[in-house]
Formats: sequence, structure tokens, C-alpha cells
Amino acid sequence: MDVRDAMVKIYSVQNQPDYDNPWNMKGPKSFSGSGCIIDGTRILTNAHMVSDQTFIQVRRHGQSKKYQADVLAVSHEADLALLTVNDASFFKGVKPLKFTELPEVRQEVVVYGFPEGGDSLSTTQGVISRIEHQRYAHSLIELLAAQLDAAINPGNSGGPVLVGEHIVGVVMQTRKNSENIGYMVPAPIIEHFLTDMTDGRYDGFPEDGVYAQSMENEGLKTMYGLKSDQSGALVTAVIPGSPADGYILPGDVIMSIDGHAVADDGTVEFRPKERTRADYYIQQHQIGEKVAIQILRNGREQTIGFSLFKAWGSGSLVKNTQYDTRPAYYVYGGLVFCPITLNYLWTWGYNWSEDAPFNLINYFTHERPKQEGEEVVIIIKVLPSEVNQGYEAFINERIVEVNGKTVRDLQHLIALVEDGSDNPFVVFKTKRGPVIAMDRKKVAAKQSMILQTYRIPADRSGNFNTVSFEEGKQSENIAAADSHDSKMKPHEEKTDFPRK
Repeated sequence: MDVRDAMVKIYSVQNQPDYDNPWNMKGPKSFSGSGCIIDGTRILTNAHMVSDQTFIQVRRHGQSKKYQADVLAVSHEADLALLTVNDASFFKGVKPLKFTELPEVRQEVVVYGFPEGGDSLSTTQGVISRIEHQRYAHSLIELLAAQLDAAINPGNSGGPVLVGEHIVGVVMQTRKNSENIGYMVPAPIIEHFLTDMTDGRYDGFPEDGVYAQSMENEGLKTMYGLKSDQSGALVTAVIPGSPADGYILPGDVIMSIDGHAVADDGTVEFRPKERTRADYYIQQHQIGEKVAIQILRNGREQTIGFSLFKAWGSGSLVKNTQYDTRPAYYVYGGLVFCPITLNYLWTWGYNWSEDAPFNLINYFTHERPKQEGEEVVIIIKVLPSEVNQGYEAFINERIVEVNGKTVRDLQHLIALVEDGSDNPFVVFKTKRGPVIAMDRKKVAAKQSMILQTYRIPADRSGNFNTVSFEEGKQSENIAAADSHDSKMKPHEEKTDFPRK
């Protein structure tokens, strides 16, 4: 078998939403990457190769013809995607690659791909240098990943990493300003994705909703009743509505997950003498499966089981990267309201964590939801008009109340604004205290003109009932899932973000 026959170059066109002007798209951009053929006439590659895609073509190694490809499934969390080609001739004569187990540290591997600077297949050799949880640049989730020292360049993304004739991983990203430090999605994560897809639907990686801290301090361990031969992690918070809500409590000490002991530093052993984050044994499960967690509560050990029914990130106060969807927004009197997302924070550029406003970063990194489904709704811009004069400084302010009622999310804010009451004003209260008062009659008289002036097709995004200035009446506008946001190409770590 010549494994090169299964190698595929991928040509992708993406059109990303503009989170600064959420009714617009940025326009198409083209780039290329790599993939390989696996069983079921499928092509395995990275999610960031196909996110927000509008057109995809593929070409096999040694051939000249390009074929149009379709996306079968995407795991943005694990940066994995499956493509297929409807023309059966594309797969003729190729033997699909198979998977093998997680490689050992110091094991030699070969990376296949089509890096930029040439059109032919490239192979580079390297060694697995470590295996542990790493942050996936495409999603910012921390999953098991393998570090390798093979040369990896833009265009290698999605290419397979082989031991002999078998796949042990898929190239996903490199470390900026470092030589020959790359990362691959390891075989167990790929297998989780493929198993998830056996029912034809992608559900994701589960989360339990628990925040915990290490217990390496002896005083802390003594305070919570841990004996010298016991270890664990201290629960500091539980996300409302999460799988652990009502089962695990702040102050509990998690001692083991599915029978695997949790160390005082919050790690577990996944192979003899190899450790990684305790989340590993949560992420081993599929959505809907049960987990058994041994805890110490008020000095008494007990084992609690519950279903992992929610996907990772679903309970976060600020949503992580969004792909293959359009931003949510609402325009009222020239005030543009949006929930904070990581995509919006990325509009400050590669150094967004330093350059974006501190209050927005704080919502993302430190604050947690107080109720299920809570969003941080802010004003991302003020479109100058006589009805909003004097409110230009309220950009990036969080709205916590509308007419005295607490805002849960953007949809709730819209409902509060449009409640049909005879109150002549809509009053928005900000997190810092200042208020915005909008005259209902004046806004109603100027709303259509504001939308026309700023070339905004509708006063809200497609996942809400829409008032179109062209129609001047309520109409149902179905949200388009039209490509996604690969603002940060993990394999290239680009810095070509729009600046504020």
C-alpha cells in the first residue's frame, strides 16, 4: 500500500461574518490545506479548513483534476471535519487509511500534507515530544493533544500524522515564534468525533459545569477534611442548568471520576506515569452518557452519578468561537445591541486579550452566569441620529435592565423593548449605573430612516422576527448558516484582524 494515494489537497473559499458590523460579511477569501481519505468515502481534515465555507474543492496526490466536495460533519471543538465527493471516480483505486492507538512519547511519526510554497505532497519526520491537554486555537477548548517536532507550515493543516500506514493524529496548529513545535489532534479525540457521528448527528464533547481548584496546600486539605492518603480538587462553583447542577455543590472535594483518582493538582493519570487534566475522563464520554464522581462532602465520602447532557461551552456566560452562523444583533434607534462572543473580542486583533476593553475581557475570563441561558448584552456601536444624541460614549456598555426588568439575553431584551406597553420611554440601565432613555414615538418615526441611511437590511438578525425597512412590517426571517468565522487560522496564527 502506498499511503500517498490517500492524501488530499483541499481548496477552500470562506466568507466570514463581520462582528463589528454584524449585518455584513467580510467577503470571500481562498486558501488551501490538507486531508486524507478514510473509510466510508470520507476525507478527514481540520474544521478550520471548512468553517464559514462557501466552496470547497479537493485534489488527490498525483492527480490534476479538482473535485467539488461537500461537508459531512464538523467538530469545531476538536478542529475536525469530514468531507465527501459525490463523484465516485475520486475514490477509485485508493485504499482508505486506518487508525491506530495513541502513540508513545518519543515515538517517530511522519507528517503528510501540502504546505504553501509548492503544489506537491510534502512529508516531514518528527518525534512525539509530549501528550497532555492543550488549548485548541480554533475553539479555545482544552482537549488532549500531542506535541511533535516535525516541520509544520501553513497548508499542512488537516494533514494526517502516521506511524507506518496508520493514522495517529491530524495536524492542527503550531506555536507562534517557536521552531518545529506543532500540535496534532490525537487518535482518541478523532475516534470520539467519529463515534459521535455514527447516528448521523454531531453532539460534541460533554461538560459537567464544575469549576474546581487544586488542593496542593496542606492547610486547605485539612480544612476540608482530607486525610493524608486522600487527594482531590475543591469545587468552587457550578454553572446553573449544567449537568452537575443539583448534584455537585461548592465546597465538595472531587476525589475521583469514573474510578480514576484526582490528584491534588487537579490531574489524572491517563496512562502509566502520564498525567493530564481531570476533564479527560469527562471528555471521554459521549453526550447523554452517565459519569460517576466520588466526592467528599462534610467529611463523608459518596459517589454521585448524573447524565452529561450538555455540550462543552453551552453554559458559558460569554460564548466561545462561533462558526457557520451569523452574529445575533438588534438595532433600536441607532443603538446596536449584541451578546458578547469571543468572535467580537477577536475584532481587537491578535492581542485581543490585552487590547479589548477590560470589562469585556473580565466577562469572558472570570465572571460566570447567575442563571441558565444568561448572556452579556452590550451596545457595540451607536449609529449617530438625533434620537440617540448624547449616547455615543455608551459603546461596549453592558445592559442589565430594560424599564426596570433584568435582561437575561438578547432575545429577552428585544421582548422587553417591544412589550407593547404605553410607557413613552424605553429606559436601558447599564452595568455601571448610567441610563439611556429612548423616546418610543421618536424612535418609531426615525427607525426606518436609520436603517436605510446605514444600509442595514433589517433591524435584527435572522434568528428573531424581523422588521425590514423595505417592507415596513413584521416578517419571519430564517437565520442563514452561511459560513463561519475562522478569524484566527490556528495553523498560521495570522494577525490580519481588523483593528478598532
